[in-house]
Amino acid sequence: MADVEQGSAVPSGSAGVGSAPSGGAEPVNGTAQFVSTAEGTALAYGSLVLMALLPIFFGALRSVGCCKSKNSSDMPETITSRDAARFPIIASCTLFGLYLFFKIFSEEYINLLLSVYFFVLGILALSHTMSPFMNRIFPTSLPNKQYQLLFTQGSGENKEEIVNYEFDTKDLVCLGISSVVGVWYLLKKHWIANNVFGLAFALNGVELLHLNNVSTGCILLGGLFVYDVFWVFGTNVMVTVAKSFEAPIKLVFPRDLLERGLEASNFAMLGLGDIVIPGYLKKNTQTYFCTSFLAYIFGLGLTMFVMHTFKHAQPALLYLVPACIGFPVIMALVKGELTEMFSVNGRYRRNRSSGISYCSCVIAASVPHLPSFFFTHLELLHPAWHFLPLP
Repeated sequence: MADVEQGSAVPSGSAGVGSAPSGGAEPVNGTAQFVSTAEGTALAYGSLVLMALLPIFFGALRSVGCCKSKNSSDMPETITSRDAARFPIIASCTLFGLYLFFKIFSEEYINLLLSVYFFVLGILALSHTMSPFMNRIFPTSLPNKQYQLLFTQGSGENKEEIVNYEFDTKDLVCLGISSVVGVWYLLKKHWIANNVFGLAFALNGVELLHLNNVSTGCILLGGLFVYDVFWVFGTNVMVTVAKSFEAPIKLVFPRDLLERGLEASNFAMLGLGDIVIPGYLKKNTQTYFCTSFLAYIFGLGLTMFVMHTFKHAQPALLYLVPACIGFPVIMALVKGELTEMFSVNGRYRRNRSSGISYCSCVIAASVPHLPSFFFTHLELLHPAWHFLPLP
């Protein structure tokens, strides 16, 4: 969530939006370093921005459907002010713990375990992402059989359900397609497979994570702002973990794609935490949604501009947080709705004057590294394929 960075090999986890110096023609260890062209750099940055906007936009649309759903299993998870205040502390402890792990144990074995872990998570996240599309394109002529996976413990009156999962043929098709992508990622670590999983994680994070009010969003974003700046500028912990960590927790795009095609290896990257961070206020008009959307584009563009100008990785939240909070607040002041905006509470309400439903939710995700996936108190695993351990 912190910096955009480019490397000479398939990236192993960036903190956010970053770029390694594009370098010159001077040899590095006897090998001439690649010099990116202006066209290649523009293509990489533009593609990253586009890939960042897609899960935000479509995840937001799907989140409204979750809010309106009458099925309690489809309702998004909600984080409270107390959770928001604790999260940067938990994330910091986890990040430092990972740093110690990489210093003490072999990086190869740690990443092997993480690859298997994210192989499973990626398949489930991608399956959930694909399910609405599969419902539309699945041929009606084919039977859609229902299945149930049930594990129990004990017998008689002491019998206890461990797993009770219901699924159908459409879910199996989604799982099969996702498994192919998962095997591709596990064996090749190809940047396209990385991006497919990364987009699925980001879209699910935007869709399934809600905050109970705008104030909670401000608390969380403020804490993560300090977290991001401290661990990027104050220490080398985040950069060390990012470069050692191999997982689809970032979006990447090669700057040398025009020269080397799909085998390109000089990457610009954007951490997933920088994608799921914007605050959304979805009202009966789309004013606040559009304002937050534009604020995110402005903040991300400013991050890339500063990074490219000073040739140094940047903590994206340094620019995204002021933009994503400031723009909606200014809009609320102009419309005279500042008090109303901060008083909105809960996931779903009805406007008394117009009778138009709207969903008030601030979406935020946290860390671009393993803390975003391992240490979470929100239970996003339930019988509707909502499996994505984002905080």
